[in-house]
Amino acid sequence: MNRDLPREPLGERRRDLLLDLSAALAGALLVTAAALVGTAIERRAHTLYVRWPPVFAQWEPHVGLGTPAALVVAVAVVAYGPPLAARLPWRVLLWAAWGTATAWTFSLALVDGWQRGIAGRLTTTNEYLRVIDRFHDIPVALRDFTHHIVSHSPAPWPAHIAGHPPAATLTFVLLDRIGLGGGGWAGVWCITVGATAPVAVLVAVRVLAREGREDGERREGGEVLARRAAPFLVLAPAAVWVGTSADGYFAAVAAWAVAFLALAVTGHRPRATGLASGLLLGLTAYLSYGLTLFVVIAGAVLLLGSHRLRPLPYLLAGLAVVPVVFTLAGFNWWEAYRLLVTRYYEGIGGTRPYGYWVWANLACTVLIVGPATVAGLRRAGTAVGTAVAVAPLRKGLRGFSRTAAPETHLALLVLAALLALLVADLSGMSKAETERIWLPFAMWLLSACAFLPRPRGWLAAQATLALLLNHLLLTGW
Repeated sequence: MNRDLPREPLGERRRDLLLDLSAALAGALLVTAAALVGTAIERRAHTLYVRWPPVFAQWEPHVGLGTPAALVVAVAVVAYGPPLAARLPWRVLLWAAWGTATAWTFSLALVDGWQRGIAGRLTTTNEYLRVIDRFHDIPVALRDFTHHIVSHSPAPWPAHIAGHPPAATLTFVLLDRIGLGGGGWAGVWCITVGATAPVAVLVAVRVLAREGREDGERREGGEVLARRAAPFLVLAPAAVWVGTSADGYFAAVAAWAVAFLALAVTGHRPRATGLASGLLLGLTAYLSYGLTLFVVIAGAVLLLGSHRLRPLPYLLAGLAVVPVVFTLAGFNWWEAYRLLVTRYYEGIGGTRPYGYWVWANLACTVLIVGPATVAGLRRAGTAVGTAVAVAPLRKGLRGFSRTAAPETHLALLVLAALLALLVADLSGMSKAETERIWLPFAMWLLSACAFLPRPRGWLAAQATLALLLNHLLLTGW
């Protein structure tokens, strides 16, 4: 099987490379502006509540136990990642992607040391493990959950517990119940599960980008794009925040929900995969309120699939399970979200200036997805624009999705994730710490790197950014 996408004429390749570099430079300038303006605001008004704008971190150059391992993984993926991704059998590639992403994330986390980088992350004042003892009677805790969300309520929940539906906290409660208690096990759980998110994205890209025409080009194209994206998903700067935060775990759950939906709507065991997708989508909404925006990405998947109707009953049945269980247990999702909004604006969320964070959040996104993704997003936009220009939507979205090229399918999926992220940004409920909070969306943006030629150079840039971030800053939340 030919693993290379069609080559452009030399002049076009040079022009596209210049545009790619310009897009990456624009991203770097956005980060620089956010850092300079944010520092000035924080020194003058102290309203950002971050020490190293725009990210929630402090300047602390350091090396650690994970430094040699991180360098080895980075060099290995840059040197051997693209050819191996092109040649390995598909299932072997998926296992290799998970293993390498796990090694990359663990090594980055261990730059800060075992306690500070992994075991202690989820035991700090605002984290989930601080309230394990308050869930000794889970049904009572769920019925009483909304009574402790607002800051002035009796025994208010710490910030992260109040800021998420109870499935997030229950994950760590259940780990504790089965003997995997403490910050070490919680950190290992988040990293190990979070590292599966790239695998889920690869599965979805492969099946969605080959939907439509039955010719060899389409079927080969979907897998080629997934294989080209694999090294970038593995070596993402986002791994700095996947290890160790619960949002890395949330990202994996959301990614697998989309992956199972992609399998369902492309005819791969639609009953089982549709049901699995529904269950995970329901769980996603009860892990983080903001991840309800994954409905945008799910909508794009339905658009790109050719078997939408058959899995729909199973999807809806699965989707109902988690909300019904929590509702019967006494937890009211809508009431909890209303109270969270009240708490958010009563606290530092109401003080942090929207006028700064509405664009500085995007600078945080540049840092977690890296310059290669910024360039890939430019190409994704170009791919969709070209497809619409060549084949207008006069035959309807279904006809367009069936005849569009694999690159267009991938571009639509990526742009759907970008749209969901922009809605989260404009909502005003995500001001600061989005380098962690938006990890679930970032995983899908990374797949845009499949459009880039000469992947080794871009991979080197991604790895360098991640290593600099992890060794110069001490991230926290």
